[in-house]
Amino acid sequence: MQSYYSRFGGAVLSTTIDKYTYLSMHPYFAEDKFFLKYSSNEHVDNVESIKHPLIREIFRHFDIRGVDFNSSADIPSGTGLASSSAFAAGLINLCAAQKGVYLNKLDIAELACKIEIDVLKEPIGKQDQYACAVGGLNFIEFHDNEKVTVEKIHLDATVQKMLESNLLMFYLGKTRSAGSVLKEQKSNIEESRKIENLHKMVKLAYDLRVELVNQQIDSMGEILNTGWMYKKELANGISDSFIDDNYSRAMNSGASGGKLLGAGGGGFLLFYVKDENKAAVRKALSHLIEMEFNFETSGTSIIF
Repeated sequence: MQSYYSRFGGAVLSTTIDKYTYLSMHPYFAEDKFFLKYSSNEHVDNVESIKHPLIREIFRHFDIRGVDFNSSADIPSGTGLASSSAFAAGLINLCAAQKGVYLNKLDIAELACKIEIDVLKEPIGKQDQYACAVGGLNFIEFHDNEKVTVEKIHLDATVQKMLESNLLMFYLGKTRSAGSVLKEQKSNIEESRKIENLHKMVKLAYDLRVELVNQQIDSMGEILNTGWMYKKELANGISDSFIDDNYSRAMNSGASGGKLLGAGGGGFLLFYVKDENKAAVRKALSHLIEMEFNFETSGTSIIF
């Protein structure tokens, strides 16, 4: 988050997966009105009346008028899989195409950050916007001068398939607002122990980068587990007894490490599990929904 990287810099290692947000837009019959269909419907006369904050501010930025806009997604919002940033990056890409403006993927990510962080004052970092815009397995560094650098991590094809196979994801059955958890994390940044934990989490990202560049994917389990232990101490709402119980079930059944995806409080648990332990972990978490996935490399894209 900005309160940390603006002072110390930061880094994450992340990948995009093949679960998508789908956005479409075409001229509306009423040339000066907006018909917006997402989880709610809006039929409004001007951009200032749009309730959805991302749609309102991105339409305002591109001077979009008189459109019929539709949104749907493979997964629900509030599950820790960067749905809001995927929406922001996709909508910027869509509006730029509508206006005939070329933006490369780093431009899209930078504008998404500006709108979410600077305009809407969301207490978030920049990792999701860059991940969703650029796509693929990346090491992303955040500098204290607001610059962001993205380094592609290249895995041997066989190693990547094994990594994908060894990552198991389970839905906890509840969603949450990232903002409330992140606000507490932001307020806790001043505590020296919390700052030290964030320093350690950043170092883990660098450690994992070295391991993956050397094709050593089994190191991911231990690194994920260590990072999760540090993250749980950042705010009270990150974990709870239900999350901890399911995490322990997986670890006791052979997972070598894992974490809760997103800010915390709900969503998906991700585990690194070697092949010989997958059946036991799946049995231990059979009361949860497993979501199968593969890595995705394209990032935000115009498909028609």
